[in-house]
Amino acid sequence: MAAFETQVKVRFGDVDAAGIAYFPSIFNMIHRVFEDMWEFHVGVPYADLITGQRLGFPLENSNVDFKSPLRFGDTPQVVVTLDKLGRSSLGLRYRFYQGQELALDAHMTTACIGMDRMKSCAIPDIYRAALLSLSEESDQ
Repeated sequence: MAAFETQVKVRFGDVDAAGIAYFPSIFNMIHRVFEDMWEFHVGVPYADLITGQRLGFPLENSNVDFKSPLRFGDTPQVVVTLDKLGRSSLGLRYRFYQGQELALDAHMTTACIGMDRMKSCAIPDIYRAALLSLSEESDQ
């Protein structure tokens, strides 16, 4: 498997006065997909990482190219692939498709931190294989 795929729903509260998904809502949608990826692809609910294992993944860098608007009621397909897996950093690419059209292309880099000390730490080995399977090269 080279990607995690899911859908998100653009809700009424996600759109602005122009009737399109407002950019802060897009970041919330991306984070919901991030949490779902941990639960349904990696196999651990994100809440368990935070509260049980005391691991967090705060955002370090983001780059979002908005290609076409998402509107109230849309349910774009989201494809998540791995850009980079470092010792303590995780780079993921999120592509939102509305039908066949690419609506947005986002690259997000997060750092793995120990929540108790708020310091960088290694991504646990037990998650690396599942994360690496998201690599676009894993299909080739």
